[in-house]
Amino acid sequence: MKGFKSQRRAFRTVLLGLALLLAVGLTGCQVDVGGQTLPSAYYMTDDVQYFPPGPEFKLEREAAMMRQYAEDQALQR
Repeated sequence: MKGFKSQRRAFRTVLLGLALLLAVGLTGCQVDVGGQTLPSAYYMTDDVQYFPPGPEFKLEREAAMMRQYAEDQALQR
């Protein structure tokens, strides 16, 4: 009886390990390989996010203020 129980326990452990390995294999998750972030296995079914294009020059207000300041300085001289 004792040998049968240990065999049964070993079989359950192997079966549990295989089930765990299968569950991990079927789970889609991002992977980092060689510095690249690769998508999950389900990236084709993900919803698409759209970000509208912004201004080409990101610092337009700062550049306008610097131009205005330079013009003001030139007028004061």
